[in-house]
Amino acid sequence: MTMTDPIADMLTRIRNANIAMHDDVRMPSSKLKEALAGVLAQEGYIEAYEVEDNVGRPGRTLHVRMKYSPDRDRTISGLKRVSKPGLRVYSPSTKVPRVLG
Repeated sequence: MTMTDPIADMLTRIRNANIAMHDDVRMPSSKLKEALAGVLAQEGYIEAYEVEDNVGRPGRTLHVRMKYSPDRDRTISGLKRVSKPGLRVYSPSTKVPRVLG
């Protein structure tokens, strides 16, 4: 089955796992998803990620370990895709907000 928007699919899977308080989530992998998971891990929103080879099946799986505080508070409060395939949002580099933290 083809996906129209793989980034939105990834964010939805992470958002759903976060709401359900799952420890990890698996999804089909791609270079773009791996790069996005790397940014999320580097910024401290997820604990870690790894790419697994599927034995006997084509493709690879991205395994994302969710991050929670010691008392199980979520580190991700919300995820939203701003620019979508049907409605692109462009912004000059001077207007992109700076991430603090």
